[in-house]
Amino acid sequence: MKVLSVNLGERKKVTWKGKEVETGIFKFPVEKSIFLNTETVDNDAVVDRRYHGGERKAVYMYGHNHYEFWQKHYPNLEWSNGMFGENITVEHLDEHEIKSGDIYKIGEAIVEATIPREPCFKLGIRFNDAKVVKQFFLEDKSGVYFKIIQPGNVQEGDVLELIEKAENGKTINEIYVEKRNR
Repeated sequence: MKVLSVNLGERKKVTWKGKEVETGIFKFPVEKSIFLNTETVDNDAVVDRRYHGGERKAVYMYGHNHYEFWQKHYPNLEWSNGMFGENITVEHLDEHEIKSGDIYKIGEAIVEATIPREPCFKLGIRFNDAKVVKQFFLEDKSGVYFKIIQPGNVQEGDVLELIEKAENGKTINEIYVEKRNR
């Protein structure tokens, strides 16, 4: 799985449904490498640490293979990698194949797949449409959170390379479907 872009965001205040909201979901590709640290991506805005960042959600990756599906539903948006708030956009990410506990090398870092992303209302802000949150939750295109085993730099062109398969782990999609069915 080749890295197509590494993405960072800044804290941004927006008005959403009549209220001022602070968010870091507006992430855009950067030309330099990004540093995956133990609980976050250095220089990336994480506004609400209850839901983003931390040991099990240090970095979020999303598959560019899902973009075409969403572009058909939201053709009027200005599209770029990072649209889903992901720090790393990879060429092809398959939530049906990646298991929680799978360990990968990416650039200088070693990461472990943990859980799927559950969308929050801020995805609606990014898409300027609240209905995307429910739509996202109903699709098998969640992306994957990873914890950092070995911090390091990652850049465009690096490869997400499986180095250890979790024998008994559930796939990211299985975990996502279980959450959806609760």
